Amino acid sequence: MRMDFGLNLEQTQKLIMTPELRQAITVLQMSSLELTEYVEQQVLENPLLEVREHDGERAEEPEASREDGNLETAEKKEFDLDWVEYFQDSSDLGISPNRGHREVIEQPGCEQFVSHAPTLAEHLTFQLSLSRADKELKAIVQYLIGNIDARGYLGISLEEAGEQLGIGPENMQQALKVLQSFDPPGVGARDLQECLTIQLDLMQEDNPIVRKLVEEYLPDLAGGRLAKIAARFNVFPQEIQRAADILKKLEPKPGRNFSHHDEVRYIVPDVVVEKVEGQYIILVNDVATPRLTINNTYRTVLAKNSSADQNTKQFVEEKLNAAAWLIRSIEQRRLTLYKVANCLVELQRDFLAHGVKYLKPLNLKKVADMIGVHESTVSRATSNKYIQTPQGVFEMKYFFSTGLSDASGTQVSAESLKKILQEIIQEEDPANPLSDQKLAELFGQRGVKISRRTVTKYRDELGIPSTNRRKRY
Repeated sequence: MRMDFGLNLEQTQKLIMTPELRQAITVLQMSSLELTEYVEQQVLENPLLEVREHDGERAEEPEASREDGNLETAEKKEFDLDWVEYFQDSSDLGISPNRGHREVIEQPGCEQFVSHAPTLAEHLTFQLSLSRADKELKAIVQYLIGNIDARGYLGISLEEAGEQLGIGPENMQQALKVLQSFDPPGVGARDLQECLTIQLDLMQEDNPIVRKLVEEYLPDLAGGRLAKIAARFNVFPQEIQRAADILKKLEPKPGRNFSHHDEVRYIVPDVVVEKVEGQYIILVNDVATPRLTINNTYRTVLAKNSSADQNTKQFVEEKLNAAAWLIRSIEQRRLTLYKVANCLVELQRDFLAHGVKYLKPLNLKKVADMIGVHESTVSRATSNKYIQTPQGVFEMKYFFSTGLSDASGTQVSAESLKKILQEIIQEEDPANPLSDQKLAELFGQRGVKISRRTVTKYRDELGIPSTNRRKRY
């Protein structure tokens, strides 16, 4: 075997992930709230960035008739490194040599007016403070409150709690009784059976069948096996149904309606679509995001006759470049969001007018081809973003769904099929609910070929119980 060495010239294209490109990708993926926090942090770290006072005027959204050529040209421009000329000329970065400093008037944020929803522990502690129990008993109850989980159940046994506190069983039982008398009904229970029993006691419910269901038949009740239970009680299924209806009014998780600070989530739509005089208007919701500009004070540092040393000039130039890239990245995010939202409006007009049943199947590639970007860009632009439409607020990812073909060859989205399935089940006879196979056949009669397994999948995703559990007597 012969081995040779040679020198070849080869031309290749390779994408280098620069810090600026990485920042642009990060900014594109951010939601409105995340972007606001990120910008505020960058302002603290970069002395050349400053927040421009809102002047109450909203920039116009790009118009199709004039934007394409101008915006594409602007995107291709490289930053001019002659910073003296850069500062002397007004630009999209909000820099003007004649602009003086403006006082930024801080407006109170909405979070200053939001009331605090109490947690379950706070709610129970407040009731304990109003209790007539003595100081020693209150201390035991307070310890038990600290062991209440998010469901409202007591997460520690009385024996273990008594050992840790050095308290006898009688005092522990008395403390538990005080805790279980508090609102919400059922709080402090150690299992589901005790939780429901506490609530039945407060309701003074004396139906023996109801009590027996709680004591022995909860698994059968959850499985919808009412006929089996009725046979054991030697009664008609209708009586078991009435008893089950009483239990359905009870709360199996008393604590879930209370605030959990670590689970609070606010949704701010990133894009707003409104219908005005028959036309859909698209607004990128960046009102909360601080408007950035570059501090003009540092202009003299980069002047050719500046007395600043080289290190200072290099520092200012780096920070200036970073500030310019951040402003450009934010504007690019806004433009991309607008283009994607505009495509969604054009492709999903029937949905905007008539609702979920008219949602069309859509994939990332189709939108990417329409706006001339890669699929990954569309994916990042719609990640963690919400859009407010005349039909409600939705995740932007919601509009990208798979679908099936009907008899005419028209694609029907999965979300549309789920909506139809929900409507069919709502209209069924409760005494004779439809099986998944029968539901699949009904879809076939409507021209959509769908398997029983797919019906089961959609039903589970909608949280609709099986045929046995939907049956009523």
